[in-house]
Amino acid sequence: MRLPSLNAMRAFEAFARTGSVKAASDELAVSPTVVSRHLRNLQLDLDVALVEPRGRGLLLTAAGEAFHTQIRRAFEIMRQANDDIRPDRRRSLTLWCIPGIANHRLLPALPILQSRLGNYEIVLQPTLSRPDLMRGEADAEVICINGLEAHADVRTELIAHPLVHAVASPSFQSRFPEVRTAADFLKLPLIHEASTLYWEQWLEYSGVTDFPMLRGPRLWHAHLTIEAARLGQGVALANTLLVEDDLKSGRLVDLSPHPVRLGGYYFLAAAKRWGDAELVVLRRWLKETLQSGAPKRASDAAIHVE
Repeated sequence: MRLPSLNAMRAFEAFARTGSVKAASDELAVSPTVVSRHLRNLQLDLDVALVEPRGRGLLLTAAGEAFHTQIRRAFEIMRQANDDIRPDRRRSLTLWCIPGIANHRLLPALPILQSRLGNYEIVLQPTLSRPDLMRGEADAEVICINGLEAHADVRTELIAHPLVHAVASPSFQSRFPEVRTAADFLKLPLIHEASTLYWEQWLEYSGVTDFPMLRGPRLWHAHLTIEAARLGQGVALANTLLVEDDLKSGRLVDLSPHPVRLGGYYFLAAAKRWGDAELVVLRRWLKETLQSGAPKRASDAAIHVE
C-alpha cells in the first residue's frame, strides 16, 4: 500500500510533538505555510481529519492523536537507526551555567554525568550570559535568580533552593563581635558581586528597610567575593552550595542572625526538547548534584544514554 509523503508525515509529527505550526516550522527550517500545506495534503491523502481549528491555532483530533502515537515511534526508530549506523559520531550536550556553581559543584561531579551520557561530548560553559535556547546556542542552562519570568517556548524547573549566608573569616568576626542583628551589618564592610542588589534584598528580607546607599568593592563573581571574605576583607553573601565546605572546616563563619532564602537555581530548556532522553539525564544529575544525597561515584548511575 502506498505511503503518504514522508515530508508530510514529518511535518505532522513535528506539529503534534511541538503543539504549533510555528514551532514545527522552526524545527524543520521551513515556513509555517509549508507546514500547513503538508498537514492539508496529509489529511487529503489519508481521507481523515487529523487536526481541527481551535481559536487561532490547530489541535489534534482523536484520530490525529492516535496517528501521532504510531508514527512518533517510527520516527524514533529512524533517528536511532541513523545514530547507530554512525557509531563514531559524537553528539554534544551544551550546558551554560553561572561560574560559581559550575566550579564548586558541577565540575567535581562531571564524570558521573559523562558515564550516564555515554557517547555524548559534554560542553560546560561557565558564564553570566544567557543563551538563546530556541536558536540552539545551548541545550540547557542553569541560572540563580530571585523570580523567573515565564516563556511559552521554554520550560523551567526549580532544582535547588539553598540558604543564603552572610559569611566572613573567623579573624574578621573576632574584630566585630557585636554583630547581632541584620541592621548591624550596615556598620561593616560589605563585599558585593556585580551590584549591591543582593545585599539590598537580603537586608529587606531580614526586616531592614531604611538603609543608605550601600558601598564596598564589586567583584562580579561569587567565587571572588567568597575569597575576599576568606581573606578577612569584609562580609559576603553566598549560598550553602558555594560555602558549605568552608563553613564545615571553619575557614568561614556564618554571621546571619536568622535563615534567609533568596531565589534559587533553575534549570531551563526548550519546551519542545524537555522530554529528550539526554536532557532528562542532565536534569536528574543536576538535582542530585545540587541537592543532598548526590552519588559520589560514576558506578552509582541510575540512567545511561548511549
